[in-house]
Amino acid sequence: MSQNEQVLSYPIPSEAALEPPAEWAELRRQCPVARITLPSGDEAKLLTRYEDVKQVLADPRFTRLLNAPDAARLSDNESGGVFNTEMAQIIPDSGEGHQRWRRLVGKYFTAKRMAALRPVMAEIAERLIDDMVKRGGPGDLKASLGFPLPVYVICDLLGVPATDRDRFAHWSDALLNLTRYSQAETDAAQAEFVQYMSDHVAAKREQPGDDLLSALIKESAAEGQGLTDVELLVTGMALLVAGHETTANMIGKMVSMLLVDRTRWERLLADPSLVRSAVEESLRFDANSGFGLPRYLKEETEVDGTVLPRGTTVICSMAAANRDESVFDGADDMDLSRSPNPHLAFGSGAHSCLGQSLARTELQVVLEVLLRRLPSLRLAVPVEELRRVDGLVVGGLREVPVHW
Repeated sequence: MSQNEQVLSYPIPSEAALEPPAEWAELRRQCPVARITLPSGDEAKLLTRYEDVKQVLADPRFTRLLNAPDAARLSDNESGGVFNTEMAQIIPDSGEGHQRWRRLVGKYFTAKRMAALRPVMAEIAERLIDDMVKRGGPGDLKASLGFPLPVYVICDLLGVPATDRDRFAHWSDALLNLTRYSQAETDAAQAEFVQYMSDHVAAKREQPGDDLLSALIKESAAEGQGLTDVELLVTGMALLVAGHETTANMIGKMVSMLLVDRTRWERLLADPSLVRSAVEESLRFDANSGFGLPRYLKEETEVDGTVLPRGTTVICSMAAANRDESVFDGADDMDLSRSPNPHLAFGSGAHSCLGQSLARTELQVVLEVLLRRLPSLRLAVPVEELRRVDGLVVGGLREVPVHW
């Protein structure tokens, strides 16, 4: 097909919950910079090759702010969800301001600090599995374990009561909205979330605890150039949304990928030392990671021989890039011992995911505990009956029915 004339609707639908759309391979081969129409009706460019996606994510000329007048709107909502709110503009997008924010917040998410949280995570996982087993099978692994575990962990980190987790779920869904919520619903959720988090920051100023926000407040006071109240508020909101939604979905997808071909699960039972590489391969192999990362081009540049004018909005599909045969041998095979595995699931460059050590640790712990506690785990429905989450910028499965 001649892609130059054809404009694809985006996101590209996929019939199967765990399989990539057939178009990805064709786009990588024939049209790595493709024209697409977003849910808003606006046009953008889609990148599907590994090197291109990596280049754009690391290039400071591509900004993540989509509030320029000529930037494509992602959805038909004015808010454009999480990429286009006033909130998104408070944490600096680039330069020294962005580096300062990452330095202040990032040191609380190092691999070393996350390793120290492993016993707490394992304890939470054990407790949630106990509850699921008590209720009897079949159970929904996403609702019983995938969703609550990251919420408990991030609430713990931020010093927020885990009893509020259903409210967080609604607020973050609304902020991750693509086509599911109306403008009024998105605005109302955001206003409630802002109010909640500003009250929480004020309470932590009055009475600091042993948590991340209290530590950031203390540091800001000591240094005199830490985070302002508004930056603290937005940081808290951003970490709550990012810290639970993506990992909650990934737990369900990872377990489904490992159970859909039972030999994968059995290989891990036989050799639990493969858990780390299996988590990395699940992240690479995930064909349902969501919308991808949008970037707005502040000046003309060239990608893969195509000149992109200033004002172009580009969507980087990390999931399509992670299936690029030129980088990953047997890219369409799930190889649990794959090494090295330089996947782009957490992005690349200065904006790579701040919480990747947290996500990796949670996924490893969940897998270790499940293999030990429920070795006979299996999907309770045929893979054809697994249903994708629709209408949000993150990808996931609506439920993951399992027997054990």
